[in-house]
Amino acid sequence: MSRVLVVGLGGTIAMTGSAGVVPSLTAQQLVDAVPGLPGDLEVHSFRNKPGASLTLTDLTDLADLIRQSSATGTVITQGTDTIEETAYVLDLLHTGPEPIVVTGAMRNPTLAGADGPANLLAAVTVAADPAARDLGCLVVLADEIHAAARVRKTHSMHVATFASANGGPLGYVVEGRPRLVNRPVQRYTLPSAPTRESVRVGLCTATLGDDGTLLRTVAEQVDGLVIAAFGVGHVPESWVPHLAEAAARIPVVLASRTGAGYVGTDTYGFPGSERDLLDRGLIPAGSLDPYKARLLLHLLLTTTANPAQIRAEIAAAGA
Repeated sequence: MSRVLVVGLGGTIAMTGSAGVVPSLTAQQLVDAVPGLPGDLEVHSFRNKPGASLTLTDLTDLADLIRQSSATGTVITQGTDTIEETAYVLDLLHTGPEPIVVTGAMRNPTLAGADGPANLLAAVTVAADPAARDLGCLVVLADEIHAAARVRKTHSMHVATFASANGGPLGYVVEGRPRLVNRPVQRYTLPSAPTRESVRVGLCTATLGDDGTLLRTVAEQVDGLVIAAFGVGHVPESWVPHLAEAAARIPVVLASRTGAGYVGTDTYGFPGSERDLLDRGLIPAGSLDPYKARLLLHLLLTTTANPAQIRAEIAAAGA
C-alpha cells in the first residue's frame, strides 16, 4: 500500500469563522473529513497561513521536509492564491521520482458545496498512484491534473479556476483513478540547491502609456528583474533606455504578460520589440510566464552570479 505524506499549509481549504474565514483547521482535521482516502497516510500541519502570506523560506523548508520523508508521494494543501507559484518552486527543488501534489479549495468549509474534500481525495489518489511518478510537482483540483510548470489560476472565484494554456492538463481523475493523457517532453529542475542568501527580484508589467519612471526606480533596487511585456515581448519605447541600463548591471528576463505562448526572438524590429530588447542583453523567458520566471531567477541568483549560466538555465526551463 502506498504511503502518502499529507502536509497542511493553511489556505481556504482550512478556513472557518463567522466574521470572515481564517485558517484554523489542522491537516488532520482535513483528512478526517474525507472518508475513503487511499493509502497509508502520514499527516503533518506545517504552516497555517493564507496562500498570499507564504514565503520562499516556507517552501524551501517544506522541500527539506519532503526530501527527508520516506513516503511514496506527498500532498500539499494550501491557499489557491499562490498555488501556481508554490507548485513551481517545489517542482524546481524536487529531483526525486516521488510525486508532489498540491491542492486546495475555492469554497471554504462553511459554504454549501465546499470543494476541499473532493480535491483532497483526488490529490491523494494521484499521489498514491505509480502513474504519477517522475512527473515532479502536480496541481490537482476539480479532478484535473496539471503540471506545475504550466498551470495558472484563471478565475478569482470559479471552482475550475486552474488551467494549463500551453499543452492542457496532463490528465484527469476518473472513477477514482488518474488517467494521464499526455506527459511533458522534459522537466527542468535547479542545477544545485538554493542557498538562504537574500536576493531581490522585481517584476514590472508593461502597460499602455507608461513612461518608465517606476521601472527605473524598481531596477535600481533589485538584484534581478522580470519584465511582463506585451504580446511576444514588446514594451513602450520609453522603457528601452532604462532596460538597456539595467541589463548591463543585472539579469533582466523578458516574459509575456499574456499567460500563454512563447516570447519571440526574431520577428519584430522596432525600438522596444523583442529583437531590440534581446540585442540589448535581455534574457528571453520562452514559455515561462512572468510569475514563474521571477521565481526561477530568484532561486538561480542564490546559487550563481554567472550571467551565461543564468541565461542558459532560463533557456532550458523555458523550452
